[in-house]
Amino acid sequence: MAFWRRKKDTFVTLGLNEPTETRAAQLKKAEDERQEAEPPAARTLSEKPPPAITAPVIEPAPTAAPPTPLPVDETQAVTNRPQPIERETPSALTPQEPLKPASAQKPVPSRSPFRTSILGLDRTIEELQAEEAALEQEFSVRFRRAVAATRESLNEKIDTVFQGRKQIDAELLDELEEALIAADIGVPTTLHILENVRRGIARNQINDIDALKLAIKTELLSILQEAEKNGVVSEESVSETVSPYVMMIVGVNGVGKTTTIGKLAQRIKAEGNDVLICAADTFRAAASDQLAIWAERTGVPLIQQKQGTDPAAVLFDSLKAAKSRNSDVLIVDTAGRLHNKSNLMAELEKMKRVAGREVEGAPHETLLVIDAVTGQNGLEQARQFLKIAGVTGIVLTKLDGTAKGGIAVAIARELNLPIRYAGIGEKVDDLVVFDAEQYVNSLFE
Repeated sequence: MAFWRRKKDTFVTLGLNEPTETRAAQLKKAEDERQEAEPPAARTLSEKPPPAITAPVIEPAPTAAPPTPLPVDETQAVTNRPQPIERETPSALTPQEPLKPASAQKPVPSRSPFRTSILGLDRTIEELQAEEAALEQEFSVRFRRAVAATRESLNEKIDTVFQGRKQIDAELLDELEEALIAADIGVPTTLHILENVRRGIARNQINDIDALKLAIKTELLSILQEAEKNGVVSEESVSETVSPYVMMIVGVNGVGKTTTIGKLAQRIKAEGNDVLICAADTFRAAASDQLAIWAERTGVPLIQQKQGTDPAAVLFDSLKAAKSRNSDVLIVDTAGRLHNKSNLMAELEKMKRVAGREVEGAPHETLLVIDAVTGQNGLEQARQFLKIAGVTGIVLTKLDGTAKGGIAVAIARELNLPIRYAGIGEKVDDLVVFDAEQYVNSLFE
């Protein structure tokens, strides 16, 4: 799964989608042009036939003293001594036969002229596709591991409800309702799921336990996919002519906002985009220092000013800097505000106005960071942010640290917003694109 590729043609220009023959032809053409551009004298010298070269006999050089032999019987040593292996000396290195000219030697088969490239240009399309499939598999394994606590908790509760039962009755549905609420799916979402389940039972579409589990799984996936129809689902929805692409990150303190910004910057930069970070959280003393550590770690430039500076002014300077250096993406950190602080919320609205004046349609994404561990409390924070911040998507952090990961479904159902990214660990690459189908499959596997 592509993490962040707003520049669709970034890798096409490197020749990855071209056959080997085409790339070889391009290299030959470039070499011909270079020779034509050389001075006549240099070209005459380069065209002189090389002198005959006689290859010397290559003898192995001693590298160290031989090991001390073990004390064994001399007769036995002679009998059991391994016979030396006769190796055929390559004909090209014998003194009787001189080396052939470079033009007469057979070329060594190569998959690509960029054989030693560290950018992956020495691999064929098939190899790259196989590598991408391997990465997909790795992502699947890591995602299943991240929601393991939620899966074990949810499956244990559901299995307990179904244990020893062969038919679906009202008592079973009541116990199932409690199990879903305990997984932090939320009361409104749980009631919505069970309402559709009861409707299926009445129509004889659900008549056994397996069908009931499948119906719950289908409902969860439907809720998540329905939420993806709103907000911003992909950065490619904004034209590449709009530059920079402005991402504003909001949320309360302690949810992992700074870490999320660092991980986003790292991954977006890895996709070939020029990234700039704006440290507009001038309210908290250590905010800029923490962000500076991530900026240094990822090699991304940071625009910051002293504490207490107007955040809108810092954003204005960052937008000017992003334009002057032709940055593709500007990630804006904002003060970790509480939803009941009206002055900080008004400050956020001012920043949005400044961004909109400088760049068309900015901010193009406003991502609300929610800690999955906080559960329903984080959902209440999100409701308040929606009123002012104009949130377009959710980043769900610490998904690997809670048994109540069902909050993802509650967020999608009640906020009607897509979950864009999920934090599944503490490493720099432990922020992944949230995949609704993978998430549901991981809960019920």
